[in-house]
Parts: sequence; C-alpha cells; structure tokens
Amino acid sequence: MLNYTSHGNGEPVVLLHGMAASKQDWSSLLQDLAQAGFQGYAPDLVGHGDSVKPDAPPHYTARAVYNTFENWLESLALSGPLRLVGHSLGGFLSLLYAHRHPKSVASLVLIDPFISPRQLSPAFQLFGRRPDLTSKAYRHIPGWLVHLALGLDLSEASRFSNQVRQQIAKDYLRASPNIMYMSSSVWDLTPILPEINSPTLIIWGDHDQTLKPASFPRLALQLPHAEVYPVAHSGHQPHIGKADQVNRKVVDFFRRQPEFSLQNPGVMAWQLP
Repeated sequence: MLNYTSHGNGEPVVLLHGMAASKQDWSSLLQDLAQAGFQGYAPDLVGHGDSVKPDAPPHYTARAVYNTFENWLESLALSGPLRLVGHSLGGFLSLLYAHRHPKSVASLVLIDPFISPRQLSPAFQLFGRRPDLTSKAYRHIPGWLVHLALGLDLSEASRFSNQVRQQIAKDYLRASPNIMYMSSSVWDLTPILPEINSPTLIIWGDHDQTLKPASFPRLALQLPHAEVYPVAHSGHQPHIGKADQVNRKVVDFFRRQPEFSLQNPGVMAWQLP
C-alpha cells in the first residue's frame, strides 16, 4: 500500500506528484489547504518516496500505477466527493480517476498535466523509447541530464532554496529506476476529455521543458468546464518554483466552486496578477 501524509480537517483533497518526486512536493500546499478548512492527503506513488518499490517492471506501467493509486484511495473510505490535485503524471491519474468515478470528484486542479505522449519534449521522447535501457542507466545518468528530461529547468532551479534542491535530489535518488517505464506507457486521454464534467483548473509553467506548453490551452478547450492559469517564467514545476502564487490560486478555486452553464460551456481565462 502507498505511504502518505494527511494534514488538516474538512473536505478531502488528494494531491498526486509526478515522476521522480514525492509527497514532499506538496508540503506548503497542504498547509495552505488546512488553513482554508480542507484535509489534504498526499501519497508517495508506487516506486517513489517511502512507498513500496517492487522489482518487476510490470508494476510501473501507467495502468498499474493507476490501479495501485485507485486501490489506496478506496482504502481511505473518504466520505463525500473529493477534490484532486495532480502534477504531470499525477494529472494523468487524476483525469483518469475523474472519468471512471464522475460522482466522486467535485473538482480538479491539473498542474502541467501529462495526458498524451504527443506532449513530450524531444528529450523525454528519447528517454521513453527504451525504458528497459533507461531504467538500467538511471543511477548513472548525469544529474543535469535527468533534470532536463524530468522537466527541472536548471535556470529556475537556481532560484530554489537549498532545502528544495536537496529534496528534489533526495526524491530522485530514492525512486526506483523502474519509474522510467511510466512515461512510455501513458496513453492518450484526449478522447475522454469531453466526458469529464468536474470543474477543472489547469495551471502550467510557460517555460515547461518536459511537456509542450501549447498543449495545455488545447487541453482546456476539450474539457467542458475548465479555467486556465499560465504561470509566467516558470518551468514544469510551478507548484514548487512559484508555490505562493500557485497555492493562492488553488485555494481560491476550491473555495469558489465556480458555476458553469451546461448549455454554453467554455473556458474562463485568468489574467496573470
């Protein structure tokens, strides 16, 4: 089962990190959600952080990771609809869960979500072509190349605190090499997007080097009830690099519970502050 942390009291919010990360990505957002009257649940996905790390690659396909997450979430037996926050691969898991359990998801926040192989940058496509070889080389790949492939903008990372940089390095080092199978097994969720009716906020960094930034506005246009919020001068991890700004937007979105017209669904575009 997945290791997780919980913070606060109130309506449940589940936060899902991306590849080579951990539940520590959400430390500041968990605090802000608790202060706003929500209870956050942040797991380490399989192969990450303090969760189980099976040896066999079949445990690391996108479908297997989703099944493990879904089983863990059901084991919590949360009461009432929940809210989901997903970054990158966590966005994929969140959308898939919302599609399969439409009555259980009150709203979604997707941060630089990975929902189609077509979004991948050339560097990440190169890593994904031979996950068997990439996983074997995982511990020997230069750190700068891993950071590039995983979307950590090195110029942005220079502005992170020492504590944040150390946590990113720790999460990378303790992740199973088999996580490299995850990105290569993600399938295209585009066909199911029009069927997801949960109010959704899409946040992304306009300098994302893992996923093509132009893919996020197109994603929003295919969701019936979506708002968009691009974060200027940010890479693939705006929830870390611009945590205060992103946290305010997430809490505000959950508090508002925006009303949408089913007869005239559309995208509400936010202006940068």
